[in-house]
Amino acid sequence: MTKKIGILASYNGSGFQTIQKAIEDKILDAKIVVVISNNSTANALNTAEQLDIPNFIINANKYPNENLDEKITKLLLEYDCDYIFLSGYMKKIETNLIQAFEDKIINTHPALLPSKYGGKGMYGRFVHEAIIKNNEKKSGVTIHFVNEKYDDGKIILTKELDIKSDETVDSLESKIKDLETIAIIEAFEKVLAK
Repeated sequence: MTKKIGILASYNGSGFQTIQKAIEDKILDAKIVVVISNNSTANALNTAEQLDIPNFIINANKYPNENLDEKITKLLLEYDCDYIFLSGYMKKIETNLIQAFEDKIINTHPALLPSKYGGKGMYGRFVHEAIIKNNEKKSGVTIHFVNEKYDDGKIILTKELDIKSDETVDSLESKIKDLETIAIIEAFEKVLAK
């Protein structure tokens, strides 16, 4: 039975593209059924448009007096999503969504969790900058379920890499992005096999 995946993305949605490609290459038995963004100029919306995937903008500008969490939850339930993937989604996931999709919301973090490189404000380059500054020997990618706390949900899998002595924030970011592509597909293979 093909599983249905909903995507929440704020910008490019590179993880969304990774999953879509794995679906097209018959690696994952799944289908992306809806893409939601809080950013009206998100590239992820254009990608969804090109792929004929229904896509929606849900933010306070568009719906000033509505409960956005409720709106997003309702939409994902309407599309009968089995899993939700956060593809660079920059908003905190609220209670409604977490309760409706317990252990079904998947996020990727560009460091090894649990560690001091998770939590509020720890995303993207900020993570890599902190890791380089602290002369860490290892970093990696964590794919985890989402709960009420930032970067605190049950871990699905981690992939690690060694940090070279001459590593820069840019080189680390690039390696982590490559590793993330592999990790996302492996995590979904693991989750979809259940």
